[in-house]
Amino acid sequence: MTKGATMARLAGYETPRLGMGTMALAIEGRPADRRVAIDTIHAALDAGVRYLDTAWSYYLPSRPGTGEPEDLGYGEKLVYEALSTWNGPKDDVLVATKTGWLRTLSAAPTSSAVSGSDKSAIADQTGAVSGNNFGEYGWQADARPETIIRQAKESARRLHVDSLSLLYSHCNDPQLPYEDQMGAFKQLVDEGVVRHVGISRVDAHDIDIARGILGDSFIAVQNQFSPSYPDPDHTLEYCAELGLAFVCWSPLGGFLDAVDQHKYDPFRAVAAAHGCSYQRVTLAWELAQYDRLFTIPSARNPHEIQDSFAATRLELTADELDYLNAAVAR
Repeated sequence: MTKGATMARLAGYETPRLGMGTMALAIEGRPADRRVAIDTIHAALDAGVRYLDTAWSYYLPSRPGTGEPEDLGYGEKLVYEALSTWNGPKDDVLVATKTGWLRTLSAAPTSSAVSGSDKSAIADQTGAVSGNNFGEYGWQADARPETIIRQAKESARRLHVDSLSLLYSHCNDPQLPYEDQMGAFKQLVDEGVVRHVGISRVDAHDIDIARGILGDSFIAVQNQFSPSYPDPDHTLEYCAELGLAFVCWSPLGGFLDAVDQHKYDPFRAVAAAHGCSYQRVTLAWELAQYDRLFTIPSARNPHEIQDSFAATRLELTADELDYLNAAVAR
């Protein structure tokens, strides 16, 4: 894999195929100091990242429910603040966001149901907000057309743009036909609010629906892909067949769900030979899968994103790729 192979065109931008997801900077476990989050995005941009991926739903509710107005759009606000205070070529940076999901916080258990020691355990596991609320964070789909259109316009205002370069549908909401959701995206494209559309958490059938309704404005699929989740629905292969961009979320396994770390043992072995982190090898392996694959690791500090971006300079041999491919396929 040569250095040139790590560049590709997405939503009108010629960009490195390793971008940065901003979820880890905006939801549970996010840096307590907002400045750290801004510095992390700056470090990504200084390293060479030119694709920042955020979402309307990257925030934390401050009380049970789906959040107060001041909670909403935390991740989008971070991205705007970081770009506006960065001295580099801002016009070269693709910002993509997503719509159709909300964050939730469940009501706190009663004091009689949870002991003091159990409360600490719950807080450690769920990233509960400060104070006495120890409910759990979650996600709630809301991809009704009116929600999609409203959230897209709110995202454009938070990011201070006339139109969104790339807007993803965050999920396939089971409460309504996917055609209805795609119809809302078509309206946004026709109105000039959105220039390009992507879809996420989807299968081949959803991809076909999006293609039929959106035509050439539909350019990307963002699905989970990693050694511990190697695309069981084969959507990566389908995107390659159609010439669509494939953007993998949680490319290092994710941090909200349990991950089988043994799946990464072969990557650790290759990393030892290169004298680098296994995460870097994992990302380089992903980039080698398809020349229009983009990977968007999250980071909570500058070191993590600097290490991740170094994957664009890591050349794996054909034997190493064969070894890793075989290990993932087992």
